Amino acid sequence: MGITTRRPGEEDDAVQTDQSGQVRPLLTEIDHIAIAVPDLGEAIDYYRETFGAVVDHREVVESDGVEEALLKVAESYVQLLTPTRDDSTVAKWLEKRGGPGIHHVGYRVADCAEALDSVKAQGFRVLDEQPRPGSRGTTVAFIHPKDALGTLIELVQE
Repeated sequence: MGITTRRPGEEDDAVQTDQSGQVRPLLTEIDHIAIAVPDLGEAIDYYRETFGAVVDHREVVESDGVEEALLKVAESYVQLLTPTRDDSTVAKWLEKRGGPGIHHVGYRVADCAEALDSVKAQGFRVLDEQPRPGSRGTTVAFIHPKDALGTLIELVQE
């Protein structure tokens, strides 16, 4: 599905609005930038030694086959991801790319199901048909990168 270019101020019938007719963006904040790494300890050391960053949260997400470390930056995170098994999508991504790099961007949304339904209603492909549990007690869903300007997007509801 193509993207329509509009100039600032042009009307857009597909924009979400509230009851008063005000535009209501689905994305409320950047939740995290996820960086896939082959060695989580080494990546944590790099961020600590280079930027003074400390781990705010660490968790193994069995369903995704990853271990993550979240480094707090203002109200967002740098999420360092490493595979815990060879068949995980992050393991395959690292193998294909040949090394570490930005894996996806996570955006906070007020309602993950509503945001996901909006994306699907516009005809865009998603990786999750329904929201699912994410790390740190969140609800998440992923949008296919081929329909998101080449970027894997994660919708995150806290």
